Amino acid sequence: MKQLDQLLAEKLLKISAIKLQPANPFTWASGWNSPIYTDNRKTLSYPDVRSFIKVELCRLILENFGDADAVAGVATGAIAQGALVADTLGLPYVYVRSTPKDHGLENLIEGNLKPGQKVVVIEDLISTGGSSLKAVQAIRNAGCEVVGMAAIFTYGFPVAEEAFDKANVKLLTLSNYNAMLEAALATGYIKDEDVETLKEWRKDPATWYPNK
Repeated sequence: MKQLDQLLAEKLLKISAIKLQPANPFTWASGWNSPIYTDNRKTLSYPDVRSFIKVELCRLILENFGDADAVAGVATGAIAQGALVADTLGLPYVYVRSTPKDHGLENLIEGNLKPGQKVVVIEDLISTGGSSLKAVQAIRNAGCEVVGMAAIFTYGFPVAEEAFDKANVKLLTLSNYNAMLEAALATGYIKDEDVETLKEWRKDPATWYPNK
């Protein structure tokens, strides 16, 4: 029986929410060369995948962050999925902008959080963890407690793991880079010789280049 992380990875690969191009890398906004590109917003267009993620995120939250009394999505990738989760759990919902709105009330958090609330944060993708933890800090600055973060997928970068540890945030994800590699190999998406390339990238993504 397949593990959840591999099962979801297969689904993400099938709908091209995750794309792998070891020999023809993408260029991220950061300037990094990368053999992988992830856009989990694509899952919203596939009702079966969308619902699968919603149900599993809810299960993850109930099993690990059952004391949460509000849900927060991180803009923009996790806004919709966060709302679906909050609706299913019957909890209040807000989302956190990357920067404050430049007009009106200049909100950073959209919705109504009450000081003292225990909040679980929903994220679609964990890369370095920077934007995710900025959202956590915004919620803490609003006088609330972040009980943890539940995300769809993580690259598993050591820098992210260190950042979450330092910020004292428990991070749980439905799938991850290693599970994705196993799923990609098992389904014939990649070949055996691609695996080492993909593993090398994860070790030092900032300076990686194919065939280096």
